[in-house]
Amino acid sequence: MRIDILTVVPELLESPLGYSIVKRAIDKGLVKIHVHNIREYGKGFYRQVDDYSYGGDAGMVMMIEPVYNLIRDLQKERTYDEIIYTAPDGEILNQGIANELSCKENIIILCGHYKGIDHRIREHLVTREISVGDYVLSGGEIPAAIIVDAVVRLLPGALGDETSALSDSFQDGLLAPPVYTRPADFNGWKVPEVLLSGDPKKIKAWQDGQALERTKLLRPNLLDD
Repeated sequence: MRIDILTVVPELLESPLGYSIVKRAIDKGLVKIHVHNIREYGKGFYRQVDDYSYGGDAGMVMMIEPVYNLIRDLQKERTYDEIIYTAPDGEILNQGIANELSCKENIIILCGHYKGIDHRIREHLVTREISVGDYVLSGGEIPAAIIVDAVVRLLPGALGDETSALSDSFQDGLLAPPVYTRPADFNGWKVPEVLLSGDPKKIKAWQDGQALERTKLLRPNLLDD
């Protein structure tokens, strides 16, 4: 898989992409992640990438030419399955979307910034718009990092135990059951006996029941969906 991230603040992505599972996946050759500074395509001596909006609204808007030219240069080298724009009014990221994107080969993630991006980019180049929640952030770099993390961890070989992702919350539409580790008794707080029984069928039945109960209590909307 290859992921190209387009941003006006590439420094914001250094830490999320440089550690943990994403870094290990890069080192293993499972994914190639390239961060592109849109300012390199900016106008004039100051590499301008933003301008005032038509209509007089407050706030600056990302200009069309730098983003268009960068995307077109990337498309000259390969075909992209998705060009994703991180936008607060996009579809809310969920596990199903992450699963779907993990099967793609080449993805562009365009990070929104300022008041937004010239809408013609969204109309003519973007294939998918994704939000990480109903709130507004200073830019799309953090959402881009979240999308990358959610997708890359699903790639075969990214996790030490490939079956681990299968038991994550939301994979089966439910929240994950509680998990415990040693010691079995800490300050009188005990691990449920069934988990110590060594009986896989009983353990699985307990986990399924707990997943359902936690979902009913904490996220009943998932059962409605």
